[in-house]
Amino acid sequence: MAKVFIDGRAGTTGLRIYERLESREDIELLTLSEEERKDVSCRARMLNSCDVAFLCLPDAASVEAVGLIEHEGVVVLDTSTAHRTAPGWAYGFPELGGSFARGVEKGRRIAVPGCHASGFIALVQPLVEAGLIPASSHLSCHSITGYSGGGKKMIAQYEADGRDALLDAPRQYGLTQQHKHLKEMQAVTGLDTAPIFCPIVSDFYSGMVVTVPLFAQDLAAGKTAADVKACYQANYTGPVVRYCPAADEEGFLSAGALTGKDSMQITVCGNDERMTLIARYDNLGKGASGAAVECLNLVLGVDPTCGLEL
Repeated sequence: MAKVFIDGRAGTTGLRIYERLESREDIELLTLSEEERKDVSCRARMLNSCDVAFLCLPDAASVEAVGLIEHEGVVVLDTSTAHRTAPGWAYGFPELGGSFARGVEKGRRIAVPGCHASGFIALVQPLVEAGLIPASSHLSCHSITGYSGGGKKMIAQYEADGRDALLDAPRQYGLTQQHKHLKEMQAVTGLDTAPIFCPIVSDFYSGMVVTVPLFAQDLAAGKTAADVKACYQANYTGPVVRYCPAADEEGFLSAGALTGKDSMQITVCGNDERMTLIARYDNLGKGASGAAVECLNLVLGVDPTCGLEL
């Protein structure tokens, strides 16, 4: 039985991971009391007593936690931004195949992808790898997400009585084009240049849709929308990430359709002249906690979907 410790269990991501794991019979969850969870010595003891440690912490605290681990056998799954492009860390999106899958299965240090980044990378990396779009492409991306992606502080803002009326409408952010996910969005896809990225938070709890628009001239010579669809169809056969030929609901596509789920849908809309590449999933599911649990399953050598809601 694997011993698992969630450092930062009180946060939004940590709570969802705990919910996914608490009933499993192949895992022993190590926990700390409310008083102990902020005590560095108690955390260090747990981090060195477990087989697998989830880090659901701010970046600086995650770096500190890794420094507390002296036991070489401990596998670390970090949900923060701190190590997503760091040398020696596997990127936890096994559906990209090859070295990505092997890195999760065999690695000791695994960085769980960012929520917005997961959709962009799922859409772009296979196309770059297959030569359907060049690494020199200058892309744009917009993403709409539920407010739970902002953590406890934002959740409290949206759910407060007498809240600010500005929260009633979608709000674009990351306006300086320096969003923390940009680094992994460029590095993991193999692009020479980070995309123009327009994230939007809206008044619903969880779920998201990430969209990358393409013109025909963005594709390699002679390639069409049919080639893009065929690439996704070959790469994303499920059970967690699946290509869907028609994912819309009578011409609309809701960002909340997969709320509470750990799966992701990939689809292509438009035509050969102008198309949109779309990834739909839950920002707390395949965008965070669900992705982390999937990585844990691969580390343990069990069914990747064990404990997931698909």
